[in-house]
Formats: sequence, structure tokens, C-alpha cells
Amino acid sequence: MIGPMDQEALDDLVDLLDLEQIEVNIFRGRSPDEKRQRVFGGQVAGQALVAAGRTVERGNVHSLHAYFLRPGDPTIPIIYDVDRIRDGRSFTTRRVVAIQHGKAIFNLSASFHIDEPGLDHQIPMPAVEAPDDLPTFQERMARFKEQMGDWYTRPRPIDLRYVGDPWRIAAEEGRSNRQQVWLRADGRLPDDPLLHVCVVAYASDMTLLDSVLLAHGVRFEDDVMVASLDHAMWFHRPFRADEWLLYDQESPSASTGRGLAEGRIFRADGTLVLSVVQEGLVRLLRP
Repeated sequence: MIGPMDQEALDDLVDLLDLEQIEVNIFRGRSPDEKRQRVFGGQVAGQALVAAGRTVERGNVHSLHAYFLRPGDPTIPIIYDVDRIRDGRSFTTRRVVAIQHGKAIFNLSASFHIDEPGLDHQIPMPAVEAPDDLPTFQERMARFKEQMGDWYTRPRPIDLRYVGDPWRIAAEEGRSNRQQVWLRADGRLPDDPLLHVCVVAYASDMTLLDSVLLAHGVRFEDDVMVASLDHAMWFHRPFRADEWLLYDQESPSASTGRGLAEGRIFRADGTLVLSVVQEGLVRLLRP
């Protein structure tokens, strides 16, 4: 079930991540014209990481910690102000604040590390179906295309293949706090390692909180408000974002209007390349 790649949509994402530098340590990013009510959190995280990375001369990002402070306005540019906190011999630290309407909407701290030898172990990748044997997003979600409107038909820079049913379907059939998704950039990316990291940072926010909803059988049609509150990522080993990656996600807890989700991302050869943790607002608008 291999569908045609959407290189144009991916090129648009690459362009979205190509920030304009307007002053030393200050960058400007834009949002796509998608008629969203707020800026997609993965976009802000990816753009902020680009801004941080462009001020770093040595090392690769190994961790980031971010807070979503206010909803982003998709109709105006976002200003990214980078604070060069520390440039060490092995580690470099950056802090980035995303600003709109004179207020911070997002805050990110990122650390970059020069590769060095050390201990090496990992947990095994779960045994799942191969991505090319799984339905495309459009095939999986065909039953909801009328409800989804242009969200169903719009071009997608990230190819998502659900292992099993996506949460909108699975929530109707039984509860589980675990979800697995294959993902990759839907086309070919340049070889810039920072770009691959930023594309996966963008994609990592797309499905992670679904595991919270799955655990309670909540469907999209229910009156529930979901929004990312904070996001943390640890980059363990190299990868390409335009090659298949397995995103293994689960929710260990939800309470007091918030839900926690954890994710592990593996290369197709079983190598663990990334760990993710996110807490989100999960507010029931109707009892």
C-alpha cells in the first residue's frame, strides 16, 4: 500500500523551517495558510530548534525542554529570540523565546553535545507490521472524511501509518493506553542533520497525546479540549527523518485536567534514536 510521495508538501515544510534572520540572535518564522485557530505546537518547537541550532557552531542537539505558554496566532509572524546561555568545550546551551503581540507564547531550552565514546545499550523495538504493509492516513481515515473536511484532503508533509486503528476508531472499540505509528517525511530531505532533527520535532507533537484519549475511550467528536503544555525530547543516536521511524507511544497517567504521554522512536532497523515525554491539557468540556 505504498502511496505517491508528496514532495511539494515536504518542501513547504522545509521552507517553513527556514527562518529569516533579522538581527543577531533574532529570527522570524511564519505559519502556513491552513485556517487554523492556533499555531500547531510542533511547528513552533521545530522553528525554535532551528533558531537555536543556527547559533551553535559545534555539536548536535541531544535534548530539549519546552513549554507552550499561549496559543500562537497563525495570521502573523513569530519572533524567535535566542539567548546564548553557554558555549562549553563539550556542551552548548541555548534558550529560545517565541514572541507574538509582545508576549512569549513558547519557551525552549536546548542542549548540544559533541559526540564522544561511552556506554551503549537500549531497549528493544516492539515487533510490529512493516510500514509499507499498512494503510495510508487517507485510507485509515476514509470513514471520517466528511467530518474532517479539508483536514482530510490537504497535502501532508509527514507520512503516517498507524499500527492498528487510529484513536478515533480504536476509542470506539475498546480502551488502551498505547499507540504505535510509523512516520517519515513524505519525500527526500537535504542532508543537514539539524533539519532532520527539526522535522522529527515537528512530527513528534502530531499523535503523542492520542494515547491519553485512547485510555479513556474519548473520541474526537466528544466535547474535549486538548492542547500541549510541555514537551521534552532526548536524541540518542543519528537518524534520517525521510526514512521510516516507529513512534511507540503510551500514557502512564491522566488526572486533574492533564494527561501525560511518553514516546520512543526507533529506526526501522530497531535502533532507538529518540525519547519523548509530553504533558497536555485534556479538559472535558461536558461531563
